[in-house]
Formats: sequence, C-alpha cells, structure tokens
Amino acid sequence: MTTTTLTAADDLLVGAAPDGSGERFFDRFYFNLHAPDEPTPLIMLGAGSYPNRGVVDGYLIRVDGGWQRNVRFSDERDELPATGVGPLAWEIVEPLRAWRLVVGENPAGFELDVVWRARTNPWETERILLQDGRGGVSDFGHFFQSGSYEGTLRLDGETLDVGGWLGQRDRSRGVRLVSERGGVHLWIQGQFADCSIAVLFNLDRDNAVTHCDGAVLGTDGSDDPIVAGLHALELDAGLDCQRAAFAFTTASGRTLRLDVDGSEGGGFLSGGGYGGWHGKRRGRDVVEHETWPVDDTVTPRMLDTPMVDRPARFVLDGAVEGTGVFEFAVTRSASYAYRASL
Repeated sequence: MTTTTLTAADDLLVGAAPDGSGERFFDRFYFNLHAPDEPTPLIMLGAGSYPNRGVVDGYLIRVDGGWQRNVRFSDERDELPATGVGPLAWEIVEPLRAWRLVVGENPAGFELDVVWRARTNPWETERILLQDGRGGVSDFGHFFQSGSYEGTLRLDGETLDVGGWLGQRDRSRGVRLVSERGGVHLWIQGQFADCSIAVLFNLDRDNAVTHCDGAVLGTDGSDDPIVAGLHALELDAGLDCQRAAFAFTTASGRTLRLDVDGSEGGGFLSGGGYGGWHGKRRGRDVVEHETWPVDDTVTPRMLDTPMVDRPARFVLDGAVEGTGVFEFAVTRSASYAYRASL
C-alpha cells in the first residue's frame, strides 16, 4: 500500500476499544531478533491487549541449538494501555522509530534489554479482510518495519552484545480469527545490508494470489512496492517448508529472484499462542511453557496452528546474502493441493 499515511497514534497501544468493536477486538505487536549473518539464535516476542475482555497476554519464543523454547503469559487488566505482562515489558521511545524491550527471568532461559530502532520506513498494508467460511470475518489493520538493535541478550548465563542485530516488527489492530479459508499464507522478512524485502503473499485454495502487499524497503528511506510474484515451495508431508524460491516484480519494473533456506527448522507459532490461545480470560498472572525439539517429531500438521516463523537465510538475485524470518502456513484441508508457479 504505502509508507506515508501512518501517524504516531497508529503505533501507540490503545487504552480502549472503539465503540461497537466487539469483544474480539485486539491491539498487538511482534518483534524478532537475530544476527545479520546467522538466522539463529532467533528470539521472537509479542504481546497484545483485548480491551473488551480485560485481557493482556504475550509470549516469548527462542530457537537455537536444536530446540524451541516457548513461554506464554496472560493477565486480567482493567487499566489500559499496558506497558508489560509476565516477564515482558515495553516502552515506545519514539512512535514509528524506536521501542525499548525488556525481558526478565523466564523459563526460556534468556533475558533481554534492548532498543529496537527503525532502519526503514514502515509499510502499511491494505486493510486485511478475510472470511473463515462460516460467516466470520477477519478485519484488521497491519504494518511492518525493519530495524536494528542495541543492548544485551543473556542466553543461559552468557551476555551477548546485540548491537547491529536485525529484526522485523509488526503492529496489528482489529479482529482476526484463528481459522481463515485460505490455501497458503506467506510473510517474507528478508534482511539485507541496505534494505528489507518484506511482503505478505497469500494464495487461495485454487492457488490464485489473493494478497501481494509489500515492498523493497531501503535503509535510505526509499520503497519499491512489490506488485506481482511467482512462487515455488518445497513442502513435505508434515506441511513444513525448508526451501522456497520467488520471483517478484516491483513497481519500478525490477525483477527480484529470492531464494530461501529454512533448514534451521523451528519457529512454530503454536508455541506463541497463535492457535487460539490469545485473548482468552485465563486468570491472573498465568504462565505456561514447554520445550520442543527442532526435528521431524514436531510438524505444522500436528500443531494447533500450521503457522511457522522460520529462521532463514536469503539469497537475492543469486548473489546477495541476508538473514531473517520466513513465515508460512499451508492449510491442512484434504481438498487442497499446492501448485508452484515458478
């Protein structure tokens, strides 16, 4: 869509839901954190408020060393906007430009005190409207943005300086249902030295493109919208995608070849509560956690949501290397068969 219509208010967490919004209304954020030259360790975290339910919840996901560690936390709150939940606290230092994130002691074995600073402009997508096939509709606003970090990450007692580490963040606000009647959902988040290639790319169950919304976002403030794309996903029986290739066309007429290596594994968003955990009233100061092996014993097909944020390596036009996150989800409907277009 554009990088220009957002204001500071779009980044601030709301204190109350709009009139008539219903109990499903949410206001959420997400960040990931990784080195510029290695996809792991990958840290993902997020939180959101549900003003009409009096709920604030969040999660932490850590992927490294052949394991994925998950922590979910929830609390009931009457006063919003929140500035923290569970071991996670946040401060909006400058809307659309800088956030501080602090993670205290938790079962995932890491602590964090960092400032994320924007290195590109935000990209605001078209408003997302999706039907679930049963009369329900997802209807929410969404924008995403690439940034770099300063501060420290403490992993199992070792303190790392994460200055220069990279990460994508997003903000979303509205109503989103767990089940949406699509075929394939993709959110590509490739981080390169001078740009971020970030695009939402979705297929319906006939393999027609329903969303292609994103851009090459330059660290110089430029943007080149992505207007079309071809795709080839290598899917296994468990609906995991460890390799993919894309050919994107931009508004300027440029054609980009993007190859994705997701063989590191892990990044299952079920661990962060994306399978229906978010927004439920669970009581005060609730914490859940588990650790999963990153191997073929855990697959998207077997979890409560097939959505994955995979730590990945990217190669642009056969030469330029980057790292980032490759988000994918393939429907588990027996009637769907994926077909590549590239």
